[in-house]
Amino acid sequence: MTKKTQIVIVGGGAGGLELARRLGARYGRKRHDIILVDKNHTHVWKPLLHEVATGSLDANLDEVGYRSHCHRWGYRFFFGALEAIDRDTREIVIAPLYDEDGSELIARHRLRFDYLVLAMGSVGNDFGTPGAREHCIFLDERPQADRFRNRLLNHCLRVSHEMLADPASDAHVNIAIVGGGATGVELAAELYNAAGGLRHYGLEVFDEGRLGVTLIEAGPRILPALPERLAEAARAELEALGVTVLTDTPVTEVTADAVLLKSGARVPANLKVWAAGVKAAPLAGGDDDGLERSRAGQFVVRPTLQTSNDDRIFAIGDCAFCHLPGDERPVPPRAQSAHQMAATAYRNLIALQDGKPLRPFRYHDHGSLVSLSRFSTVGSLMGNLVGGRMAIEGRLARFVYTSLYRMHLIAIHGWLKGLALIAIGQVNAIIRPRLKLH
Repeated sequence: MTKKTQIVIVGGGAGGLELARRLGARYGRKRHDIILVDKNHTHVWKPLLHEVATGSLDANLDEVGYRSHCHRWGYRFFFGALEAIDRDTREIVIAPLYDEDGSELIARHRLRFDYLVLAMGSVGNDFGTPGAREHCIFLDERPQADRFRNRLLNHCLRVSHEMLADPASDAHVNIAIVGGGATGVELAAELYNAAGGLRHYGLEVFDEGRLGVTLIEAGPRILPALPERLAEAARAELEALGVTVLTDTPVTEVTADAVLLKSGARVPANLKVWAAGVKAAPLAGGDDDGLERSRAGQFVVRPTLQTSNDDRIFAIGDCAFCHLPGDERPVPPRAQSAHQMAATAYRNLIALQDGKPLRPFRYHDHGSLVSLSRFSTVGSLMGNLVGGRMAIEGRLARFVYTSLYRMHLIAIHGWLKGLALIAIGQVNAIIRPRLKLH
């Protein structure tokens, strides 16, 4: 019996899941074995995690179960974390799985590969700041977003009870967000949207006036990916909501109850979120596979998206360091980058097996959009149709922002189911509760 060509994809994020769907749909299970490996059972689009964290989005309605998805699209799913890559034997090592009581469910095991695609995404980069890892919540995956939401609701409930006991109480829920990029800004705005809705769900005496949010950015301004005018407009909107925005303010340490600043000031906080930069997600067993990496731990790839020293190993998305010839900067870690890389990796995996020339990756920057919840949306679009960069705000920006998620649904589900899910989402927005409180 002829051995099947085995293509293993590690990471079921935006790029990895789309690639698995494309390869499964093309090859099926007859002569190929397409395997997706992920340490989670379900996929949630990472740009939506700030909404999950505030309860504005019920992830149970939007998540994608890998096992049902793989059955539909002709690939296999393995639950586990990548521990190591054995390039000599063309195998990956999957770390052992443990039950909640510490008992081993599945022992450490190996999966062979003919071709390997690394799509593990990124995690928050604390830059070695003392206390950040211990005292901050990072929004890298759904369990962290769920943890933040539960702690947020508990603090809101505490303040509400204090106000009932003493109407003159000055109790607040203080939240410090480190990082003025898209994640930090969107979370800050979404918090006020959620706080405004709590009064309708049992916390009658709690409102957004009892919320104290401080956004801390080390650089000269928030949202450096956007034109300065739009960044200033976003800052003005945040400050109008009640957010305290601090720029040119490096953080030196995080404690259990505060964020300490380089200036010597102290920002008290019940909850602390770290959203200041990303780095490649590490392997469970360390990075000793011999693959070339960038300073942020990303896998260095050639324009074909093959790793610099192994033709059979590709890297896409946030875990790939792709500096294309002629470009001033490497490809940024964005969802649109992962989507475009998945398409190029798909074509090149086919070409590599057919003995045809591989295509170089071409990154098309379609712009950056930042949602300030229901209050506003700002961003810029880029492309030949607008002659370069076009600043957009308001309803048009909100429509484009929403369309990005709809395009993601179509990319991972196909047109038929993707459009059906978009329609269901519109219905859920009307009939479902405004906030998820459990």
